[in-house]
Amino acid sequence: MHHHPSSTTLHCGFAGALWVCIVLNPHCKSEEKSGWLRQLKKWGDMDICPLEDGNYGSELPNITNALPQSNLAQDSLARPRRTVFTRAMEACDLHWQDSHLQRIISSDFYMSPAYQREGESLLFNPQGLPLWLDHVPTACARVDALRSHGYPREALRLAVAIINTLRLQQQRQLDIYKHQKKELLQRGMTNTTNLEGWVGHPLDPIGCLFATLTETCRVEDDNTMDTGVYQHVPVWGCPDGGESYLALALEVALMGMGQQRLMPEGLYAQDKVCRNEEQIVAKLQEMELDDILVQTLRKQAILLLEGGPFSGLGEVIHRESVPMHTFAKYLFTALLPHDTDLAYKLGLRAMRLPVLESTAPSGDVGHPHHGISIVPSRYPRWFTLGHLESQQCELASTMLTAAKGDMLRLRTVLEAIQKHIHSSSLIFKLAQDAFKIATPADNPPDITLLNVALELGLQVMRMTLSTLNWRRREMVRWLVTCATEVGLRALVSILQSWYTLFTPTEATSIVAATVMSHNTILRLSLDYPQREELASCARTLALQCAMKDPQNCALSALTLCEKDHIAFETAYQIVIDAASTGMTYSQLFTIARYMEHRGYPLRAFKLASLAMTHLNLAYNQDTHPAINDVLWACALSHSLGKNELAAIIPLVVKSVHCATVLSDILRRCTMTAPGLAGIPGRRNSGKLMSTDKAPLRQLLDATISAYINTTHSRLTHISPRHYGEFIEFLSKARETFLLAQDGHIQFAQFIDNLKQIYKGKKKLMMLVRERFG
Repeated sequence: MHHHPSSTTLHCGFAGALWVCIVLNPHCKSEEKSGWLRQLKKWGDMDICPLEDGNYGSELPNITNALPQSNLAQDSLARPRRTVFTRAMEACDLHWQDSHLQRIISSDFYMSPAYQREGESLLFNPQGLPLWLDHVPTACARVDALRSHGYPREALRLAVAIINTLRLQQQRQLDIYKHQKKELLQRGMTNTTNLEGWVGHPLDPIGCLFATLTETCRVEDDNTMDTGVYQHVPVWGCPDGGESYLALALEVALMGMGQQRLMPEGLYAQDKVCRNEEQIVAKLQEMELDDILVQTLRKQAILLLEGGPFSGLGEVIHRESVPMHTFAKYLFTALLPHDTDLAYKLGLRAMRLPVLESTAPSGDVGHPHHGISIVPSRYPRWFTLGHLESQQCELASTMLTAAKGDMLRLRTVLEAIQKHIHSSSLIFKLAQDAFKIATPADNPPDITLLNVALELGLQVMRMTLSTLNWRRREMVRWLVTCATEVGLRALVSILQSWYTLFTPTEATSIVAATVMSHNTILRLSLDYPQREELASCARTLALQCAMKDPQNCALSALTLCEKDHIAFETAYQIVIDAASTGMTYSQLFTIARYMEHRGYPLRAFKLASLAMTHLNLAYNQDTHPAINDVLWACALSHSLGKNELAAIIPLVVKSVHCATVLSDILRRCTMTAPGLAGIPGRRNSGKLMSTDKAPLRQLLDATISAYINTTHSRLTHISPRHYGEFIEFLSKARETFLLAQDGHIQFAQFIDNLKQIYKGKKKLMMLVRERFG
């Protein structure tokens, strides 16, 4: 369970039920009763008395009051405040003097005389067995009181009368529904629903009847204390001897669980519904199903399916109905070996979760398969939604597993999942479950279930393509694994329809890369034509992705197209076309280095030149991440020859304003002659280039002016602790000045200038004089 309400509320809820039991003691005197009533009233009036649905009295009257658009706000103000003791106070008005009630509990053979059985009777059913028409939870509270106060036999008789009443009621509701069926199905909705359900009810009517009836059936054996070994005990005084208390217990549990009822208000009450349901299911699972019980199960299951709005498994239910997933999972598993068709019919009918399916106001409806559309004002009311959705997922998983190998059944389960489950994470979980069951370690895979896993996976891809999901990478990888298991056709199909499933980056870097990997080829043991078909699909995908998103996909596309000359050329052309608009210098440098690595130095040079035009390196950015790329690009041009070097230097001068980087490039260019890459057919003079002639002259001038500008920038706000560093900087500058013909004169003038402008910085100028005269 996702929610644990505070334990105080739990105990108070229990205390309330306990008081109902106390005041219902058949032998208590009326003065005792009025004393208790005074005490309960006193407690109930206290501010801190917990309310029945688990909200505390001292809080706001109701959460929903914060939402003016909700009709619940009005309801909750209009409704009187119900505390955990309200029911006990109401129970003080109940007495045991009714003669019909007295006869029911005191005799096994109380029946209406045969001649009275024609007309409608409020006291007996058509078979002449007594009915007890109290409000059901109240009637069950009486049973509980009889049991607790030491009247087990009387409790049993009343329990049987209550069940006969419920059966008759179920029969009448079925008749009513048959008359209204057509119009109800046309309307497609219903409001015939119980505001107060029996499961999760403060008085636990179903649990009480179940316990009363099964107590008699326990096998009394020292070894089986409380293990739930039951035997059939015939109902006393039953006219045809055909009823068993055990079968009645099963029947009443099924009726209660299948009752259509509204989700109660308040976290505590909702939590209680879930827990009560789980308790009842756990008790039912202890029962060994023999022929008699299977018959009961089938009869009740069919009645629930046909029960219309009175049943939570009827064709039409209210959108705020308590979902039936937990119950249906039990029914499905129990019925499967005995009546497969009925089991699936129930399981599929119960997959609904109408609170998530009701259409939202227009303007809020996304793609039908995408997110959930919710009427916002009603949504906060379902505190246990997360738990309910996981139960829905469990039911689906149970049905998928059971349908393995049966394509038709798998289809119907798959359609139910696609229609009713709205969470991409849960559908992904189902896909993974199906995949695990379909691929056992020691057996060949089950292709029917594998296809379902793939189809669910594809749905998850479509659902999460435009909405963010933190597990998206894992989902994409998983899908490729699943498609690989299914085989070549599945892979070809996801490559061809990539744009409905993946982003361009995912398609190239995860999907196509995995499909083209050595492992995949081995896993599928493909022959040459098959490998070619797969490769050509991957290349087409790569080129489409590079066109759509060159920034993120160009490099992957080139890599994927390496083995096919035409595709590779196309990918390269896409990069060149995108270079001027859509790409950053770092992306272009990366692709340029890749080209050099692949043995295309001229293409690398072209891309590096394009990258340079996007770059701007300021005077103080001497640790910029692109510096290595700039040095590499210059070295590449230098190695290609004079013309390339002459082409790149103007670009460098335009983009780089950082003196140290420029002097570094200059030094490297003057150390060796250009064109030593030894490209065949190139004539390399082998002569060093002069710093006086173009193109190096331009670089030298730019470097000198960068030193001058940087010096002035640094001097405007220099602190004494940086003086030493600054003098070193000037020494570096001098080395560059001296590369020019009249460099020493220029440098001397420069220093004089500084002394003039910055004569206020006496200590610094003294250091300058010491070093440079």
